[in-house]
Amino acid sequence: MAALRALRPFAHREFRVLISALSISIFGSGMWAVAMVYEVIHLGGGPLELSLVATAASIGLVGFVLAGGIAADRFPQRLLIIAVEGANLAVIATITALAMLNVIQLWHLAVGAFVLGVGQAFFFPAYSAMLPRILPAEDLLAANGLEGTVRPILQQAAGPAIAGILVAVLSPAHAVAGVAVCHFLAFGIVNLLSRQGLGGHPTPTSGEAPAKSSLFKDLREGFSYTVRTPWLLWTLIWACLSVLFLMGPIEVLLPFVVQDQLGGDSRMFGFLLAIMGVGSAIAALATASFRLPRRYLTVMVVTWGLGSLPVAVIGFMDSFWMLGAAMLIFGVTEGVGVVIWGTLLQRRVPRHLLGRISSLDFFVSLALMPVSMALAGPIAEVVPIWLIFLIAGLVCPIMAFVALFAARMMTDEIENPLASGNVHSESADTQADSV
Repeated sequence: MAALRALRPFAHREFRVLISALSISIFGSGMWAVAMVYEVIHLGGGPLELSLVATAASIGLVGFVLAGGIAADRFPQRLLIIAVEGANLAVIATITALAMLNVIQLWHLAVGAFVLGVGQAFFFPAYSAMLPRILPAEDLLAANGLEGTVRPILQQAAGPAIAGILVAVLSPAHAVAGVAVCHFLAFGIVNLLSRQGLGGHPTPTSGEAPAKSSLFKDLREGFSYTVRTPWLLWTLIWACLSVLFLMGPIEVLLPFVVQDQLGGDSRMFGFLLAIMGVGSAIAALATASFRLPRRYLTVMVVTWGLGSLPVAVIGFMDSFWMLGAAMLIFGVTEGVGVVIWGTLLQRRVPRHLLGRISSLDFFVSLALMPVSMALAGPIAEVVPIWLIFLIAGLVCPIMAFVALFAARMMTDEIENPLASGNVHSESADTQADSV
């Protein structure tokens, strides 16, 4: 019965098309994460150069994600998703050609990473806003669980693993070519989304704001709702700080931990990411197979916080299996939290605000990502890597418990139960004020 609950979204054609395109696209993103690293290294770059390219992607995402949220509430999500996949295909095809001709330069990778970051800024708010329109409320947890399953399997596991093999056996350029093929297929599939029922605005219901308003008013409304909704505000504060402390070390410094502490290559790095991805996928599928926990906020925040602890000891590890176990724990806890979080946004945020709140989620959560990416390389030049990971792994659990009590989450989740049949627990601003 639990397994059937997790598969219910597949009964809807639009979801089948959307999840197919998303799966192929994120598989390509997983390949890009490794192909980009070793293309930079192939060009003679080190942590500093890798920070530059990673920071370009972060700036593209953070700089445009608020615009992406407003666009998701104003324009047809179908067209936004098609446009993003088209842009992804164009930029990756160009980088592939430059790499194959052996004329690629570091700035080409930085520009490409920036464009891909902009694409993410528009894609994910549109995707989040589309789900409640193509699925009933009782299927949203399962849909988020399925995404939380395929994303780590393909983006963190299979994609990096395949790219690592291609880099080792052929070259980074061949791995980039594989990314281009993925975006070509995804672009074709998203064009199969129906034009009906996927407009830019839902039909207004009781308590929902009118669709027509200025861009500034749209943005202010989203910020206002977030500030006066404690569970949302404090979760985003925690996420922002965790990104600052975790993202740079994991994205920029982990390849050098593999190289210097374990004597590994691209294949070992790819398989470590794969271990993390598999753990996240299993946890996401398990979460989707059962009802939302009664203590959903507590489970989410505590799981995320404790899951960061293994990061603290990464800098001391000289065994592949120990490092793999740390990445597995981190992946499992991430998978549980992400599924619950995505469902909360779609269940408790008023539908007419969902695109903007989703984009604010990305913006606030990732606002310090460029800073983290930019600082990781230079700090590693003067501070031991083990100390960087130690601080990152200890700060995040502390902040998780601060958020839990500051927002009175344990009281809030009891006052606002999310039974499976509730279509929308918070229909308007009134409910936000009650928390």
